[in-house]
Amino acid sequence: MKMQCQSLTEFKKPLTGETRPDPTVSGTEVLLRVTANGICHSDLHIREGSYNLGHGKTLSFGDRGMKLPLVMGHEPTGRIIALGPEAGEIDTSKDYVIYPWQGCGECFQCNLGRENFCAAPRYLGLNVDGGYADMIKIPHARYLFDMGTLSPEIAAPLACSGLTTFSALKKVEDTIQAAPVVIIGAGGLGLMAIGLVKAMGGLPPVVVDLDPAKRDAALAAGAAHAIDGAADDAVAQVQAAVGGPALAAVDLVGAESSASLAFDAVGKGGKIVMVGLFGGAAPWPLPLIPVKAVTIMGSYVGSLQEFAELMELAVDGKVPALPTQTHDLKQASDLLDQLEEGKIIGRAVLVP
Repeated sequence: MKMQCQSLTEFKKPLTGETRPDPTVSGTEVLLRVTANGICHSDLHIREGSYNLGHGKTLSFGDRGMKLPLVMGHEPTGRIIALGPEAGEIDTSKDYVIYPWQGCGECFQCNLGRENFCAAPRYLGLNVDGGYADMIKIPHARYLFDMGTLSPEIAAPLACSGLTTFSALKKVEDTIQAAPVVIIGAGGLGLMAIGLVKAMGGLPPVVVDLDPAKRDAALAAGAAHAIDGAADDAVAQVQAAVGGPALAAVDLVGAESSASLAFDAVGKGGKIVMVGLFGGAAPWPLPLIPVKAVTIMGSYVGSLQEFAELMELAVDGKVPALPTQTHDLKQASDLLDQLEEGKIIGRAVLVP
């Protein structure tokens, strides 16, 4: 059998099915049979080949060194099928979630345990081949996390959807028990965030989304309120649901409209955590940033230590599963189209 994968061979084009020689391992490397891989909204940006920076500007992945063909996919789970001679003793009978935000291992950030901030990253599915395949190779076993009794399709989204929202919520953890946090966006990340707020001891959040079906999903997942972000009085509705100006808002969309809503919804001393990558330019009036004493911070995926904390919660059954649909690997390109059209509620997961 040869390795089967779905590769991005040209930006803005459908993925291409490929057959490649089976990977080999050396040193500390580990080869796994992929058991599941979630399809993330970030994969749409990778397929597009750029981020929209607003003002007519884009950030090109090709110009930043992304090499094609690339096997996408950064939410993988797998079972070990080969170990390098220096990989050490690892239980090969277990299924593992793979931490995908791998750094160079040598720089200042990596030495501080923040590989997700590495300037020369080896992120799965972005810088090196990822999980849209039936095999995946990683450089070290430290990136493997025991998934306990979780099924692969439920565990896979924890690598990005779960970790990204967990890291973002930790940045406002000091306020989520005092007042409901505002979650903007009720896609896969938003639904995951609702469950994580509960797991972290916070009040049921107030969720904002344009799609009525996603608002219904948010309420079913435990949101206190689900508000239409396009409503003329959306900010007033949010603040009424929170009980006053919000202490914290997590923007999982990252559009100009969502960032503006977050800014208007929080009160003095509030925090805005920007996570989404939809695109555009900052819409905030600069004088109001100091006047409101608002903190605006970015949050990009999460650290290895944060993933360890998240996996402990998940294995203990404290992280509710996302609504999940499993699909054959060959459907990857069609599923990306459906995700772009807003037709997927929760998470679509490839099961090779």
